[in-house]
Amino acid sequence: MKDWEDRISFFQSPVFLKIKAILDQKRTTGESILPAEEDIFNAFKFTPFERVKVVILGQDPYPNKRHAHGLAFSIPKTTPDIPKSLKNIFKELNQDLQITITHGNLESWARQGVLLLNTVLTVTEGNSNSHKSLGWQVFTTEVIQTIDADKEHCVFILWGLKAQKLKKYITNPNHFIIESPHPSPLSSYRGFFGSKCFSKTNTYLESVGLTPINWQT
Repeated sequence: MKDWEDRISFFQSPVFLKIKAILDQKRTTGESILPAEEDIFNAFKFTPFERVKVVILGQDPYPNKRHAHGLAFSIPKTTPDIPKSLKNIFKELNQDLQITITHGNLESWARQGVLLLNTVLTVTEGNSNSHKSLGWQVFTTEVIQTIDADKEHCVFILWGLKAQKLKKYITNPNHFIIESPHPSPLSSYRGFFGSKCFSKTNTYLESVGLTPINWQT
């Protein structure tokens, strides 16, 4: 992920050092931090900056070891139980493009240029949204601003109000923004279903001469 490190000043910032120190301290006291330390930046390892053409924003990692592996909404391929939000994503994908998916691993999306970015990159096991105050948003905001400034014709898929709050950092008119309610069971029936975000993404990419995403994992 050196290409990201060369572009993002956060990695040399006091905020990053503070977050790292806090996480190290939590681990020494036996607190289980997810995802595993080597997986925290997987979104950037699987999707180099030069390949980014779609950004999907999540909130924070799944709060259990079976699911969290550093890619927003994704789970390891060997994990049989698919979270409800991801099931709804696959339901909309099937309704939109008639694609059926039998596992929850989205690495193939990431390798095609879909940055699966959580706005907060870590969580305490069993306690969703527990690291919202560590400062990760400084990092993810800079990531979005860098993509906005240095890329052209990216699709930003903003599911839910928390993701949509970051819309203000997407100012380049050459990008394409898709907004809908979150795929969570609590909100999916308010407009996520029927949003056709996957076909809209590919239609836009093709319109600007870019290869569409193969959403089949």
